[in-house]
Amino acid sequence: MPFSALALLITAGFIHAGWNIVAKKVGGDARFALFTSLFLALVWAPLGIWLAWDVVPTWGLNEWAIILLSGILHVIYYVVLLRGYRKADLTVVYPLARGSGPLLSSIAALTLFGEQVSTLGIGGIAGVVLGVFLIAGGPKLFLAAKDPVQRQRLHIGIFYGLLTGAFIACYTVVDGYAVKFMLMSPILIDYIGNFVRIVVLAPTFFHDRVTGIDLWKKQWKYALIVGVISPVSYVLVLYAVKLAPLSHVAPAREVSMLFAAIIGGHLLKEGDRIQRLIGAIFIAVGVIALALG
Repeated sequence: MPFSALALLITAGFIHAGWNIVAKKVGGDARFALFTSLFLALVWAPLGIWLAWDVVPTWGLNEWAIILLSGILHVIYYVVLLRGYRKADLTVVYPLARGSGPLLSSIAALTLFGEQVSTLGIGGIAGVVLGVFLIAGGPKLFLAAKDPVQRQRLHIGIFYGLLTGAFIACYTVVDGYAVKFMLMSPILIDYIGNFVRIVVLAPTFFHDRVTGIDLWKKQWKYALIVGVISPVSYVLVLYAVKLAPLSHVAPAREVSMLFAAIIGGHLLKEGDRIQRLIGAIFIAVGVIALALG
C-alpha cells in the first residue's frame, strides 16, 4: 500500500472516530441522520455543485443506479448504527461494526474483484480482527456477564455492531466498484448520494413534526458537526481506494478504532480500557502489516 494511501486512511480514521463520538453522545435516531444530511448538502454545496456541473449531465443509467444503491445502503447503515449507540456501548458497537464490515469487504474484494493479498497482508488482517475482538470485549463476548442488564446490553451491542458491519461491507463494495471500475468521483458519490439519503429520511421528520422540531432544537449543533466532518473521512477513504487495493484499504480503515478506544473510553467512561488499548495496538500493527504487504 502506498504511503499516500496510508496517510489518507490515518487522517480519515481520526475524523471518523471523532464524529462517531459526537453521534454516540447525542443518542439520535433517523431524524438526527436527516439533520446531518441536510447540513452536509448545505455546507458542501459549493464544492459539490462545482464538481457536478460538467460531470453529472454525462451520467447514464449505470451511474445513477450506483448512486441510488449507495444512498440507500448508507441510510440503512447510519440508522442501524445510531440505534445501536442508543441501546449499547460505543466501544462494543463501534469496533464490531468497523471490524466486521471491512473484513467482509476484503473477502468480497478478493472474490469479486480478483485482488491479491500477501502472507504479510493476511497477518495484518488477522491482527485487525484480533484487535477488534479485544476492543469489543474479548472473552466477554462468549462468557455470560453476571449482571443480566449488562449481559443484555452486551448482546444488543453485538447484534447491532455486526448488522452495521454487514451494511458497511455492502456500501464499501458498491462505492469501491464505482471508484475503481466506473472511475466516478469519490466526492460526487458521497455528495449526490446524500440527496438520496435526504429523500429516504425525510418522512421520519414529517411523521411527527412536533417531536422532530423539538429534536432539531436540541441536536442541530451536533448534526452540524457531523454533517461537516463525516463526509471528509469517507471521501478520503474512497481516494485511498483509488491508490490501493480495496482488500487492503478496508481493514486498514480500522486505525479509527485506535482513536475510538482512547477517546471513547476516556470521554464516555466505558470500561476495560487496558484490554481495549491492547486491542488498539493489535489493530495498529495489523494496519502497518497491510501497508507493507
